[in-house]
Amino acid sequence: MSVFADLVQHLADLLQPLFGATAAAAAIVLFTALVRLLVHPLSRAAARGQKARSALQPKIAELRKRHAKNPEKLRKAVLELHAEEKVSPLSGCLPGLLQLPAFFLLYHLFSNTEIGGRSNELLSHQLFAAPLGERWADALGDGGMFGGAGLVYVGIFTAVAAVAAFNYRRTKRMTAANAVPSAMPAGSGEQLPGLGAMNRVMPFMSFFTLFTVAVVPLAAALYVVTSTTWSAVERAVLYR
Repeated sequence: MSVFADLVQHLADLLQPLFGATAAAAAIVLFTALVRLLVHPLSRAAARGQKARSALQPKIAELRKRHAKNPEKLRKAVLELHAEEKVSPLSGCLPGLLQLPAFFLLYHLFSNTEIGGRSNELLSHQLFAAPLGERWADALGDGGMFGGAGLVYVGIFTAVAAVAAFNYRRTKRMTAANAVPSAMPAGSGEQLPGLGAMNRVMPFMSFFTLFTVAVVPLAAALYVVTSTTWSAVERAVLYR
């Protein structure tokens, strides 16, 4: 943890001439961008996998017709088709999972008053009037919604809501485009076990970031905002 704290502090020191008092916040944004660059090859692979899964939809439609009365055989046939074509239905989850360690490092770094037996100096840094180690509840208790810190969160919530709305519309379009047309009777099975429920829930997942931003330290919230914005732009380019 102390090594990671030193890394963030060094980045803040480098950015100090450009960003002044908000250098630590800029360092977090830069750190997030570096993490996303490292994960980008996996994001490209996930995009190729998504396109490959889309290309399989006609074959899956045929399997649905062939096994319309046997859901278990349908599931097995679809799994075999994915294995034969070397397409993983869950490959798109990997980039997100690999970012979790970086998020939790930031969360713990700005949640502890001491790091490596010494005072955590990063807690003294701010994004304008909002301390990076405090949460939305702290901002509401210190000046309210339209106080200095509260307005910082208003800006962050606005940015997150805009990105979430963009992701919602794009995910709905992709889900509709990748749906397998079929006249299967109700209850006759799904393309993959649980995939139908996942497709219904996925468009709304972006709005969960609003809750995350509200309860984590501001530093971790900055990571979430930067990462989700990056992801929205990246996916718009890769899945165009």
